[in-house]
Amino acid sequence: MPAQLPDTPQDEPLANLAITIGTHARAARLRMFLTQADVAQKVGLVPAVYSRLERGQMLPSVRTLHRLATVLCTSTDALMGHCVRPEPPPDSPSVRLLVQQVRRLDARRVRAVLQLLQSMR
Repeated sequence: MPAQLPDTPQDEPLANLAITIGTHARAARLRMFLTQADVAQKVGLVPAVYSRLERGQMLPSVRTLHRLATVLCTSTDALMGHCVRPEPPPDSPSVRLLVQQVRRLDARRVRAVLQLLQSMR
């Protein structure tokens, strides 16, 4: 279960870590075209709790961090801001074409494409 962040100055590094995890979790979720409710359900959290986690208002437990990394097809290191792979430039022609094609798909087909991509890793 995620932990509430205390409001003391010595806990500032924990607050920064919570923000980092939330920022990276959101980016990974959006790359996978998932909603907060989708991720919350797969991780085993209430959507409101996952929303707070993504906003950096709480830290996940080790178990939740691991589940989150698994669901988002990333590593716990990447969620904590370590060893993050550079993203392709958002204006690259291949990325624009891919996004245009994916936007035309219904949710079922998007999931099928994501499963195919995950199986290729």
